[in-house]
Amino acid sequence: MKENDSAAPTFSCPAPITTCAEVLLGHGSGGKLSAELMRDVFMPALRNPVLEKLDDQAIVEVNGTRLAFTTDSFVVKPLIFRGGDIGSLAVHGTINDLAMGGAIPLFLSAAYVIEEGLPIETLRRVVESMARAAREAGVQVVTGDTKVVERGKGDGLFINTSGVGLVREGLRLSADQARPGDRILLSGTVGDHGIAIMAEREGLEFETPLQSDSAALHTLVAAMLEASTAIRALRDPTRGGLSSTLNEIAASSKVGMMLEEDAIPIREEVRGACEMLGLDPLYVANEGKLVAIVAPEAADTVLDAMRKHPLGAQAALIGTVTEAHPGMVALRTAFGTTRVVDMLSGGQLPRIC
Repeated sequence: MKENDSAAPTFSCPAPITTCAEVLLGHGSGGKLSAELMRDVFMPALRNPVLEKLDDQAIVEVNGTRLAFTTDSFVVKPLIFRGGDIGSLAVHGTINDLAMGGAIPLFLSAAYVIEEGLPIETLRRVVESMARAAREAGVQVVTGDTKVVERGKGDGLFINTSGVGLVREGLRLSADQARPGDRILLSGTVGDHGIAIMAEREGLEFETPLQSDSAALHTLVAAMLEASTAIRALRDPTRGGLSSTLNEIAASSKVGMMLEEDAIPIREEVRGACEMLGLDPLYVANEGKLVAIVAPEAADTVLDAMRKHPLGAQAALIGTVTEAHPGMVALRTAFGTTRVVDMLSGGQLPRIC
């Protein structure tokens, strides 16, 4: 606070620093810092038309065949949690990135960065879980790699995966396809994975045990596409949660979005934990849910198909794409007011996927 010549106080509030000289934990959040890292570091060096789409996967054509290709790294802590572990999570997450492009997943790779001192039995459990998840999803892990780092340098285990799938001709799903009037569909409750991980870390207990929603979504996507091809975009709201996912689509398509708070399904356990921890469930990660942007005339048909599938039984219509406020997501609250649902600068819960 400063005083001017008239003795009236004036206040100075410096603008937050938007550039960083070093990588912060928040750069891995899926929020604003992640977007800045992509925009300022990776994209200038690696820019090409496929990468510029910034979808969950790249769709490329090889000798007339359309292939989806994706890669991901998993750094969850703890390695084993209620509802899954880092192995099954890696399979599900990679399959889901392929599925969000409408691909039929075929093959995966798996590379393990193992810290010296990790119990062999823990590694065996994770690898067997990964094999089981791949088998249940109908994919094969066909190549991989292992590296071991010194004790204290790897936090147990990191896993990197890549995936390849087939995309049928004529199917175009991308974050830049949303149009005003489109409906926003969500396949089920949000925040389950992030809060399950937090509960494991902090020893939180609920009357009804809460577990991760980690699941492979390709069969749900297939059912949706069988019902209608009038689907514009699909995304799984992992890092950064529902908020970051919808903000990315709104920015790519240059449209606005209006969500209805009462329509967004949230488990009471998740809602209560978020209130206790000071978290917003719209920003908490999910590993077995998807968001669909669907043409208005097909919304009811697609929603019905989702609800008939085990992974979409709680699917809901949660909002509408608008011409107003392009690039911005708004929420009509239960009290009738409206608030902006922005993308977080950092991450509420680090090391969750």
